[in-house]
Amino acid sequence: MSKKIDAPVTKNQELEVKIMDLTYEGLGVAKVNEHYPLFIEDALPGEVVKVKVLKVKKNFAFSKLEKIIQKSSDRVSAIDKRFTQSGIAPLQHLAYDKQLEFKQHQVAEMFKKNHLDVEVDPTIGMEKPFEYRNKAQIPVRMINNQLETGFYRRHSHDLIPIENFYIQEPEIDKAIVIVRDILRKHNISAYDEISHSGLIRNIMVRYGFVSHEMMIVLVVNNRDLPHAQEITNDIMEKLPNLDSLMINVNTSRGNKLMGERNFVLEGKNYIMDELLGTKFMISPLSFYQVNPVQTEKLYQLAIEKAKLTKEDTVIDAYCGIGTISLAMAPNVKHVYGVDVVKEAIEDARTNAKLNQIDNATFVVGKAEKQMKLWAEDGIKPDVIVVDPPRKGMDETFIESVLKMKPERLVYVSCNPSTLVRDAKLLSEGGYEINQPVQPVDQFPQTPHVESVSVFERK
Repeated sequence: MSKKIDAPVTKNQELEVKIMDLTYEGLGVAKVNEHYPLFIEDALPGEVVKVKVLKVKKNFAFSKLEKIIQKSSDRVSAIDKRFTQSGIAPLQHLAYDKQLEFKQHQVAEMFKKNHLDVEVDPTIGMEKPFEYRNKAQIPVRMINNQLETGFYRRHSHDLIPIENFYIQEPEIDKAIVIVRDILRKHNISAYDEISHSGLIRNIMVRYGFVSHEMMIVLVVNNRDLPHAQEITNDIMEKLPNLDSLMINVNTSRGNKLMGERNFVLEGKNYIMDELLGTKFMISPLSFYQVNPVQTEKLYQLAIEKAKLTKEDTVIDAYCGIGTISLAMAPNVKHVYGVDVVKEAIEDARTNAKLNQIDNATFVVGKAEKQMKLWAEDGIKPDVIVVDPPRKGMDETFIESVLKMKPERLVYVSCNPSTLVRDAKLLSEGGYEINQPVQPVDQFPQTPHVESVSVFERK
């Protein structure tokens, strides 16, 4: 028997409500009473809307927008409702200048809630806030006995077939449709995550915005691809300028996107691209920022705010393939990079040689452990640069930073929540933010925001 929830609303109840705010995920917020919020997709602050309650929890409920009674002046026409349903572009209905304000507010509010007195500058946006992604990882599923590509409905694994993804480079969208049709032609099965059967799990495409080189990776549930040569020939015929066609084997159960083993079907096992005049070799498992236009702004900011000199020693933790390290190297005495992904470090070393940079050292390891080893070796960084994953910095890493006592720590963040959590620890350890935090819109049409903060030793 289901447990009765004591809430002021019931499932399927229809209500007329006023939207007060947006959540960090971009959902509209209305209050049923002082303590009970409703979260509504596709609703904007200031709007009066009719909603239907879908899911009731003890402290909040999710509702569906049925009708807009009073429309916000910030609302723009949505391009395609599937972009909201799938989470590809959940803010597509909000005017772009207001998206930028929302992101600045998101960062500022997080500092304010945690009683940190920090100024946050207006978000740096894009002239063209669409067709910006240089990488796609598109799920493949069988729908009505036909192989389909698209994107999952939010909070589910129900595939919505989509051909034009709006925020991706159009050449990527074209390539996905071509590959999909060729896989259909050869009766290749799509992966079924329930039975762990079928072959194609997803199609990954990488595209160099400067080089125009393209890589396609078929992520498969089994090494054996039926009709592999015919499929390769067909793809190369339709995409004659394709630089790399590969297979990635992922036999795991669950949501892991890629496996560890890659095989070349045609061409190279990498593509080339450039950031801030530095060349990068990018392999299937490399981390490489997906919005190159904004990444150049982001990294240029990090370099400027670090106030680098030719006498400085820099540590780049979470360095990936060396994108920040190698951009900083010409301005400093030496840069040390560490990353836990072995392939990323191999790429970073290759990229250093490629750009004839000899004052960069890259090692494989956990940042927090490597910091201790460097400290034992007598390495004293003037500047530490971090670009951590969404979970932020490990506490033991922060302890190592405080022991090393760099003059500055430059923090490139993709999650305001963990940025502020880490900021409190750094503040307690004697560091402060003296210049405004700078948000950068790396992901237009979505609620995600990156930012650059500089912590200086008191």
